[in-house]
Amino acid sequence: MAKGWNIKIDQDNVEIDGAGKPSVVVKDVGMCFNLSPQKVDSLKDYVIKMIKRELEYDEFWALKDISFTLKRGERLGILGLNGAGKSTLLKAIAGVYKPTEGTIKRYGKIAPLLELGAGFDREYTARENVFLYGAVLGYSKEFIQEKFDGIIKFAELENFVDVPLKNFSSGMKSRLGFAVCTAVNPDILILDEVLSVGDRKFRKKSEKRVKKMIEKGVTVLFVSHSLDQVKNICDKAMILEHGHMIAYGDVSEIAPQYEKMTES
Repeated sequence: MAKGWNIKIDQDNVEIDGAGKPSVVVKDVGMCFNLSPQKVDSLKDYVIKMIKRELEYDEFWALKDISFTLKRGERLGILGLNGAGKSTLLKAIAGVYKPTEGTIKRYGKIAPLLELGAGFDREYTARENVFLYGAVLGYSKEFIQEKFDGIIKFAELENFVDVPLKNFSSGMKSRLGFAVCTAVNPDILILDEVLSVGDRKFRKKSEKRVKKMIEKGVTVLFVSHSLDQVKNICDKAMILEHGHMIAYGDVSEIAPQYEKMTES
C-alpha cells in the first residue's frame, strides 16, 4: 500500500442481502484535527511541555454531528464547496480516519477510490499494484488473476503492465485504481472525484461501469463538483458546509438548493 495510508476495511458480520438492509450507518460523527504549528520531537519533550503547560492546541473540527443511514443499493452524492469536509467524510467511512467522536458501521466489502492512485506503491509495476490493491480489498490472488486482463484493458494500459507507477501520469494511476475497484464485487463503492479524470471517452466509460454496478445493488458514496454527475448517478444527496450537514434527502430536492449556493 502507498506510504502514508492506513486503510482498515472493517466489515460487520451480518446478512446484507435484500432491499432495506443497512449498508452504511453514520451516527453523531465528528472529526477534529490539531492544527497547532508547535513541533514536539520526542516523548521527553512532550512530557516536559505538558508539565510546564506549554502545549498549545489549535483545534479544527472538519466534521461535526454527522448522522445518516444508507440502505443497500442507495447512491449518495456528497456536495459542498471546497473545505466543506466531503473528502474527510469519505475517508472516515473508508477507515482511513478514525472519528474523534461518534460511530461508523459498514456492512459488506468496501472498494474505496479516494484519490488518484490511492492504495498504490509507486515503486511497484502496474501488474504488482493490481494484486496488491486487490489483496487490500480482501480478494484472493486467484480471483484477481481472473480479472487481471479485464482490469488492464479497461484502464487502457496494455503497453504499461510492467512499468513502475512512478513513471505513470496521475491520469494513468487513476484509471488503474478505478479499474481495480470496479472490476471486483464490492458491496460499497466510495468515489472521490474520480469520474472527472481522463478524457471525455474514459469519463463516459467510467460512468457506464458505475451504472452497471448500481444495477447489481452496490451502495455508492460519491463526491463530485459536477452536479450533473451527481444527478446522473445518485438517488440521494447531502450538502456539507463547514463540516456540518445542512441538507439531506432525495437528489431532486437537494440539487436546486445546491445550485443556489453555487450561483455567482
